[in-house]
Amino acid sequence: MPAAVGSAASADAGRFLCSGTSWSTAGPNLTLHLPSGQAEKQPLTPGTELRFRVLADTKGNEKFCLGSWQVNDDGVQSHTPCPGQAPAERGYQCSSCFIRDEVRGIHNSHRVDSIPTALRRYLDQPHWLYVATFADGSTKVGTAADGRKQLRLIEQGAVRARYVARAGDGLVVRVLEDAVTAVVGLQQAVRAGTKTAALARPLAAAELDARNAEAAESVRSMLPDVAITGFRTADEVWEPPAQFRTVLETPCELYPCDPASGEHGMVIQAVLGATALVRVDGEETLFAADLSRLKGRRLQYGPFRTSVPALQAALF
Repeated sequence: MPAAVGSAASADAGRFLCSGTSWSTAGPNLTLHLPSGQAEKQPLTPGTELRFRVLADTKGNEKFCLGSWQVNDDGVQSHTPCPGQAPAERGYQCSSCFIRDEVRGIHNSHRVDSIPTALRRYLDQPHWLYVATFADGSTKVGTAADGRKQLRLIEQGAVRARYVARAGDGLVVRVLEDAVTAVVGLQQAVRAGTKTAALARPLAAAELDARNAEAAESVRSMLPDVAITGFRTADEVWEPPAQFRTVLETPCELYPCDPASGEHGMVIQAVLGATALVRVDGEETLFAADLSRLKGRRLQYGPFRTSVPALQAALF
């Protein structure tokens, strides 16, 4: 059991509600909550063992509420745990937390007539428009608040990215994002499962960089024709963490089980976004495991192992 969650685990028999992976300047973490809502950060450093089973409640519910987000006076978001960690009803929230959440309307904020005061506080800060490319060449346009300019792309799991504009606020940048999708045709989302699967067969680094550079130039070329003000174009290359290269350059296969159910035992080798390069007991092959599948799941830590399907094992 990792030291970071050892004390909390003994207090509640190793049972946690997982709210997924996150990154800080120190590296990747898995965020685990006790029934009280207290959060523990488990660093996902090389050699970390994740041994757990996924639990349902007595009614068979398998996904649970992760609480709500509020915006402080300085525009920074803060988290409020769900009282009782109720079953999730809308995404990763119960109906009560969904109503209390002050930032859930952020993606449509530029399409509505009235914006809540709290959300406007968050939007009233500089934002960046970026073009991100993933391991299979899939490319998207996205936005990041100024304070999360770097971490946003790290958590997204991009392998190449360029910033193409800096907007004065979050409304302008979302208008730009929609314009890029309409004119250039770049999508605004790539599924987590697609990102993970791509890491088992990534394109060459030069090809990924060329695709990203071409898409970014297409965006910069069309931005002067957008009929709004409040932004400037940018030409800045994003630098991924060093361990991203480890994941990209290490031969691996897709993790053969769904992390969102059953029992698992994996040893972290490196992390890229929400995907972990892992080793499992008794297998020489390394695997790419989508840890985003743990979001909203109740986990019990213990001496668990991954049971690799017989057909899968025969391939190696």
